[in-house]
Parts: sequence; C-alpha cells; structure tokens
Amino acid sequence: MLFLTILLFFFSQMSQQTQKTTANGKEMVSNPKLVLVQGTLNVVMKQNVTLSCLSEPGSPPVRYTLFKHNQQVSASNRSDLSPALFTLTISSASDVGEYKCKAEYNNSSGGKYSNSLSFTLLEPISKPVLSSPTSQAKKGQNVTLSCFSENGSLPITYLFFKGTQNISPQKTMQKREAAVIFLFINSLSDFGTYKCKANNSFPNNTKYSNSFNFTLAEERSHSQTLIISLGLILLLLIIALALAIPFFLIPLYKAKKFKSTRPSTGLTSILNAEESENEVIYSEIEPVRPEEEYINFSVIRREEEKAGKRPCATVYSKVLIRD
Repeated sequence: MLFLTILLFFFSQMSQQTQKTTANGKEMVSNPKLVLVQGTLNVVMKQNVTLSCLSEPGSPPVRYTLFKHNQQVSASNRSDLSPALFTLTISSASDVGEYKCKAEYNNSSGGKYSNSLSFTLLEPISKPVLSSPTSQAKKGQNVTLSCFSENGSLPITYLFFKGTQNISPQKTMQKREAAVIFLFINSLSDFGTYKCKANNSFPNNTKYSNSFNFTLAEERSHSQTLIISLGLILLLLIIALALAIPFFLIPLYKAKKFKSTRPSTGLTSILNAEESENEVIYSEIEPVRPEEEYINFSVIRREEEKAGKRPCATVYSKVLIRD
C-alpha cells in the first residue's frame, strides 16, 4: 500500500512537470507582471514613464508586447530572463489610459497577459474665481462665498482666507463644482478682504483668486422711509390726474362751454341803437327738440300804434341748430 502511494505521487509530479513544458521541451510562460519602474501613474504632459514586463518562470527567448486598450504600442524580444522595458512619452490626452503586456514564444499561438496599469493625466488648474450672490451686507446677516477653478484635473482642493488668515477647513472637490462657505457678519471687522486658493496633484501648481470685499449696506431711517412713501403717493396722484384729464376734465369743460353759449329760453328784448326810438324788437326762443329750435320774432312799431293802426305784426322764422 505504501509502495502504491509513492508511485502515485511520482506520477503526479511528472504530470505537473510535463504541463510546464511545450512540445519542444521549453518551459511554458506564465502570466507576466507589468510594473512601473520610472515615473508615476499621475502624469503630466511631456512626462516620460518606463514600464517593465517579465514572465517567471519561462524559457527564453520570449516576446513581450505592450498594449493600450487592446492596441499594440510596442514589442520586445528577450533572449534571457531579463524583463522587457518600455519607455513612453505622454504627449497628449490619448496617451493616458489602461496598459497591459503579453508574453509568448515566437511562432507560437496563445500567450499570457499581465495585470493592467492606468495612467491619469494631470492638468494645471486655472486661476480660481471668488464670488458671492451679494456684495453688500449689514451686521447680523449671513452671506456666502464660492471659489471655483474652471480648468484643472480633479480632485481640486480649495482654501478660503480673510487677509492672511484662513477662515475655513480646506475643501476637496471630486467634481467640477465650486467650494462654498457660509459667513456671519457680526462686526465691522468682518468687512475685510477675502481670497481663496486652489491646487491639485499637478506639481507646483497653487493659484490664488481675485480679492473680494463686502460693503456695508446703508440702513434707511424712518424719515427716509416717510419721504419715499410720500414720493410714491405724489407719483400716484400725478398719474391719476394725467388719466383724469382726457377722460373727465376735458369733456366736462366742453359741456360747460357749450351750455354757456346756448341762448336761454324765454322773451328777450333787443334794442338796436341805430334804429329809431319808436321801434322795439322782442324775440322769443322756444326749444322744440335737441336737434333744432324754433325762434319766434315779434315786431311792434310805435308809429303805427299812434296812427290808430293795429299795433304789432308777427314774423315767424325757423332756425336749425346742431351741436
């Protein structure tokens, strides 16, 4: 029984050794390891990085191929057990991303792939802008300040200052949005000069914002409020008068003027200074309809009355009067 166990163990070791060799007796390659040997995974423009790819164990010669998103970038044949080195220059945003390498024997099918390494391009941040919804404030008021850098690789860290003293903990923004702080204006000392600064992983890249000042809002006194109220009332009266003139005052004035020019109804005595003393003329105006009026004229001559004749003669005349 012991002999059978030893025999099975021997055949098992022989089988594993056979699986590690190819048809021509070479040891098969294993999954290679891709390692960054120069530079960082957070890269800047024009930066050089070096990658190392090695399969252990494996019998040389071995062909190593570097891929970026399944597209071949470079290849290297190694006749010894030393790793293949690949040097890259990050010249544009298309050079960053995920890289892998492949190890295989020449003129053979298959091969093994390594782990992946991903590069991130660092961009310098632009000058941040410090702003607030209001530039005027008064004591006892809450205000806000926002700091935002439009360009630059994330994350971006912001810090707020009043003069040379920081007034809040730093805020690290993982998204492209402004950092906001809330302030309480408690005294006149809070009306100072504010600034913020921003930085990211880009080396030596700290930018300061513009200066921002809150101004003290003037508080209106009761007399100012009263003056403003009286001014508004006067303005409303002027507007009402301007509207009343064409609709009420002008028609009323025309009606009064027309009434004063119309002759009154009744008996009117008309004395012509050029006529003789013995002649008197009476006129009687009798309105009939609004559209027209009849006027009766009576003429009495005193000379005829002295002569024994009938004293008066009546002449009727119709006059049409329209508005």
